[in-house]
Amino acid sequence: MLAVIVVTGALVRLTGSGLGCVDWPSCNEERFIDVSSTHGAIEQVNRLFTGVVAASVIVAVLGSLLRAPRRRDLTWLSLGLVAGVLAQVVIGGIVVLTGLHPLWNMAHFLVSMVLVSVAALLVRRSGEPDGGGRTRPCDIVTERLTWGTAVLGCAAIVTGTVVTATGPHAGDENAERLGFELGSVARVHGITVVLTLACAALLALRLWRRGSGAWVALRTPLETVIALGAIQGTIGYVQWFAGVPVGLVAVHIALATAIMVSLVSLLAGLRPVVSADQDVATRAASDPMTERASATVR
Repeated sequence: MLAVIVVTGALVRLTGSGLGCVDWPSCNEERFIDVSSTHGAIEQVNRLFTGVVAASVIVAVLGSLLRAPRRRDLTWLSLGLVAGVLAQVVIGGIVVLTGLHPLWNMAHFLVSMVLVSVAALLVRRSGEPDGGGRTRPCDIVTERLTWGTAVLGCAAIVTGTVVTATGPHAGDENAERLGFELGSVARVHGITVVLTLACAALLALRLWRRGSGAWVALRTPLETVIALGAIQGTIGYVQWFAGVPVGLVAVHIALATAIMVSLVSLLAGLRPVVSADQDVATRAASDPMTERASATVR
């Protein structure tokens, strides 16, 4: 639901419906809900969908509180979603009341990325075994390349919001824009995307050559990052030369959300959780006394 509302929010801006409702929390001075115009209806549907998101978050919180055994990490992650949704309600109101100021629009999207990341981590953690231990299957260089890929990927998303805040799709024809030259900020954004893919390729090459346990833990999210990044970069160039059509921009935003989820999965793979029995076996296998005993027996 958090990923879907990112796309519906983008469609509000892309259809020029950002000020379809000119007030907050009511749509206007006369009505709380007003769908008498197309722009108003689009904006209103996005606002009402916030209720679906809120319901999903409430269910997640209840799940973390009612599950047995209760786990502190799941509880805090679900409560983090509550805080994030409340923050988004406030930011959304500020966006409307400031006439779609680009900096607040950027903040609205970036907080959405944080929320999607927390939700993705909650989904992953909820499927991990209870009472297990965390392993560290990779060396320091691999870990740094993984973090480098994630940081560069986040930088690409941030620079992408700068392009959006400078470009033509403001949400309303009278909305303020950042005063940058569009080609320059698009070029910076493109460079961050290329650097992200280059770092991911270096990480894949290292994992493939070493053939370590990290390859098992990181392979799927890393392949996803590379595949989605390559598609995203291609779409970015196509939409630029095609005059930034609305449909491609919507796909671009949806893919950015998917990439954010894959980056979270990639980082989570650095510290995979194993069951308690597997953790004991792993620790015993790495114990020097156990290794010497095994050598004596052999």
